[in-house]
Amino acid sequence: MLIGAHVRDDDPLTAVAERKADVVQFFLSDPQGWKAPKPHPHGEAIAADPVEVFIHSPYLINVASLNNRIRIPSRKNVTQHADGAAAIGAKGLIVHGGHIGEKDDVEVGLDNWRKLFEREQEKGGFKVPILIENTAGGENAMTRDLDVIARLWDKVGEFGAGFCLDTCHAFAAGWDLETAVEKVKAITGRIDLVHLNNSRDEFGSTRDRHANVVEGEGTIDPEVLVGVARAAGAPVVVETPADGQATDIAYLREQLG
Repeated sequence: MLIGAHVRDDDPLTAVAERKADVVQFFLSDPQGWKAPKPHPHGEAIAADPVEVFIHSPYLINVASLNNRIRIPSRKNVTQHADGAAAIGAKGLIVHGGHIGEKDDVEVGLDNWRKLFEREQEKGGFKVPILIENTAGGENAMTRDLDVIARLWDKVGEFGAGFCLDTCHAFAAGWDLETAVEKVKAITGRIDLVHLNNSRDEFGSTRDRHANVVEGEGTIDPEVLVGVARAAGAPVVVETPADGQATDIAYLREQLG
């Protein structure tokens, strides 16, 4: 099983070596901005390295939004980052499910996700798989609750959308982690990546605060997290505090083989 970490974007291969990781995730641009990614200074080396690469899109992206000033640049940004991810040989682009306004119709938000894929399909499709990630909170979130995820997959599944399961987000949203993989796969048919994060907060908190898998402030039993990774059978990335990532990876490799 491939196990790695989310690291700083300036020198990901050095971070891989320090953590003894075999999969890596990072941003291609400011995660709080809208700028298109520039060619990575180590792009050729990253593409040539055997490490498996995933790219996380900026947090501002909200494909579901009914606000044109958010939705339109979000669509553009997804395409830009998918192109940038393909340029360095990445296996996928992770995109949060997004949310709509308090009085907005969820169905319209779901349709907006479908339109993202439809518009790109007309141009030949995305250059890397788009992996939609579940989120921790928000009453009008597209991927907090399994029933809404099921409705979303009715819209986008035919376009080959992938799924990224975040354990901290799922725990915060009130999912039973011991059955989460089975339930997600029943909806999507797939889990392409696992963000194996512990949570600093209690079950159902709706707070997205990650803790290290082991030796940190986590409230999730590490054995439960190991069970999620084993059941998912997908590459694992820890998005945990950097100082403990090497320990997290070593523990998971020992448990998962």
